[in-house]
Amino acid sequence: DLPDQALNAVAFGAEGIGLCRTEHMFFGEGKIGPMREMILADTVQERKAALAKLLPLQRSDFEGIFEAMNGRPVTIRTIDPPLHEFVPHEEAAQRQLAAQIGITYEKVHHRVESLHEFNPMLGFRGCRLGIIFPEITEMQSRAIFEAAANIQAKGIKVEPEVMIPLVGNVKELEHQEKIVRRVADEVMKEKGVKFRYLVGTMIEIPRGAITADEIATVAEFFSFGTNDLTQTTLGVSRDDAARFLVPYVEKEIYPKDPFEVLDRVGVGALMKIAIEKGRSVRSDLKVGICGEHGGDPSSVEFCHEINQNYVSCSPFRVPIARLAAARAALKDAPASKTKKK
Repeated sequence: DLPDQALNAVAFGAEGIGLCRTEHMFFGEGKIGPMREMILADTVQERKAALAKLLPLQRSDFEGIFEAMNGRPVTIRTIDPPLHEFVPHEEAAQRQLAAQIGITYEKVHHRVESLHEFNPMLGFRGCRLGIIFPEITEMQSRAIFEAAANIQAKGIKVEPEVMIPLVGNVKELEHQEKIVRRVADEVMKEKGVKFRYLVGTMIEIPRGAITADEIATVAEFFSFGTNDLTQTTLGVSRDDAARFLVPYVEKEIYPKDPFEVLDRVGVGALMKIAIEKGRSVRSDLKVGICGEHGGDPSSVEFCHEINQNYVSCSPFRVPIARLAAARAALKDAPASKTKKK
């Protein structure tokens, strides 16, 4: 999510970034204030004013990441979590925020209360945020592409891949893709440069997998968000499952914790469907995963078996993933090439 983490990933042998989480950048120094201003805004104009403060900060982070990756592909996810995660929930902190922004405590409190959701994991997040507040996607796209243009001007190759999260309907992706491509064209015209980029999506809800042939008419790549795909397929909350998943594994209902080792029969079947349907429409569809399973050897082997192009994991798990990928490839190699001498 940050340039120093990108350098760590490269040091461990990463060949790109499969998931850059833009929302983590908003918690950095000097950034959470404008983010909260955006959330508390009453009008589009007020939101755009707050986003204008975030633009140079986010652009700077992307420039650092692109420079660190030095030509390797970088997959950047637009904002994903619900907005309530960015605002304070204690009265003292809300009063402090109100004083900083110059509005009443009551307004801050009311806005924070209005963001409450009974099931935020299935609520107002992901592409839904970008559809209702398109100015957010517009700002993030501009930050990505201006950073790409600036780093390319230094003679460093840049390959940004913009990933729209939580898509279950092709119309959601169409809406966001139009914004991304419009902004890319604007930036290239303004800067007088050309750069390559891709627009794709995370497949993390079952409908996205089942309608992958429709989604692939727009998406140039898929990345399976296996954390949420596991939750939505199994109907199990990862945050609440510990009390029964441990005995479930002991009773052999599940052979392993499905949030640690990919559930091949259920979640894996949806992944196979999505890849088959997606590539039936777009034969060169790039496919990977970006959930916790990307660092699990058994799950990496499964990704190889179903012809994914890459796996993504946290920087410190890259060596384990690389070893697992190598073993999976050797399994497929002809006996004459792997026979010991």
